[in-house]
Amino acid sequence: MIRAEHITKTFEDNHVLKGITAEFHPGKTNLIIGRSGAGKTVLLKILVGLMTPSSGKVWYDDLDFFNLDKKQMRTVRMQVGMLFQGSALFDSMTVEQNIRFPLDMFSNMTAKEKLNRVNDCLERVGLGGKNKNFPSEISGGQQKRVGIARAIVLQPKYLFCDEPNSGLDPKTAILIDELIHDITVENNITTVINTHDMNSVMEIGDKIILLHQGEIAWCGSKDSVLSSDNETMENFVFASPFLQKVRETAMAR
Repeated sequence: MIRAEHITKTFEDNHVLKGITAEFHPGKTNLIIGRSGAGKTVLLKILVGLMTPSSGKVWYDDLDFFNLDKKQMRTVRMQVGMLFQGSALFDSMTVEQNIRFPLDMFSNMTAKEKLNRVNDCLERVGLGGKNKNFPSEISGGQQKRVGIARAIVLQPKYLFCDEPNSGLDPKTAILIDELIHDITVENNITTVINTHDMNSVMEIGDKIILLHQGEIAWCGSKDSVLSSDNETMENFVFASPFLQKVRETAMAR
């Protein structure tokens, strides 16, 4: 589990986060949503340790993350997988080399063990046999799958995904959502997803945190979204006429 306690973040006079307290549970897809400028990207960066909070604490289980020494922090980081918004694959490396990169950096596996682990991950994301392809030779959706394979190659306890559906067509986005959700459940991973995609919210939102002006405006599951009477949540979710019609249909049943 990951727990944020009273997290604040200030850039000069700009108070981006204003006392965020939240828990992110294992085996669940925990989604952070909100409009641009709400603070969700800053919160994700703080949770993953890419940015230090102005005040507050982040706990990884019983470990106070920002008070760990370098050795302890490295141990925690080895248990973290990260899926970046643009996949962030190395263009000069093959698919196999991209996925193997964390193993080369952090493991003592033999070459054969690394290859076996890479192949296992490729099979899990449905890309078996793509080892020797370069990122430029596969589609955007496949690149995202390679990014997922790399994120899970060290068998992480914690997985962070930054806008995993960015730039993908709706069908591929659904497949990526399902893949992330299934991997989360199968491996009991604490998964935190930063997204603005309402399809993701409605499909895999085990826990949803809505940020608004640096504060938590609403928290719940996908099952409680349509029945929410929170004004900020309503304005965010039902901004489009299509979703408004979905809500009206659901409420009429």
